[in-house]
Amino acid sequence: MAGPEEPIEPQGHAAGVPYDWRRPSAKRFRARVWNPADRRFWTPKSFGWGYDLNFYWVAHPLRYFRR
Repeated sequence: MAGPEEPIEPQGHAAGVPYDWRRPSAKRFRARVWNPADRRFWTPKSFGWGYDLNFYWVAHPLRYFRR
């Protein structure tokens, strides 16, 4: 598996909430759902409107606070 991915920004924002209507890709999904390089707990969805959880920080909470 490749190293940590840089955060991929969403396509846009509506009512202050991010959206991304591009066809979902494995790279974007991985960068939003399991990404130690992205410090956010809540990341923009890889497809749709809203937020997903960055499960890397759920699995490694001590690393989040040490960083």
